[in-house]
Amino acid sequence: MADHTPTGPVELGAKMDYAEHDRTYHGFLALAKYGSLFCGALLLAMAFGFFAGGFFSAVILFALILAIGAFILR
Repeated sequence: MADHTPTGPVELGAKMDYAEHDRTYHGFLALAKYGSLFCGALLLAMAFGFFAGGFFSAVILFALILAIGAFILR
């Protein structure tokens, strides 16, 4: 009879490292979540700085949005 035990590369059915897969997945989700927060906060602060305030008020707004967003997303 044929031997069905996985001995070759991963593509052919070798054992998976599920703990490493979970860590990579959770790292990707955190990067996507906080990266989106950073981009959104930057866009809002740039728009505020251009239309309503100046550079320093936009930096303060950027830091404020990041702090509140990080608190909400955790």
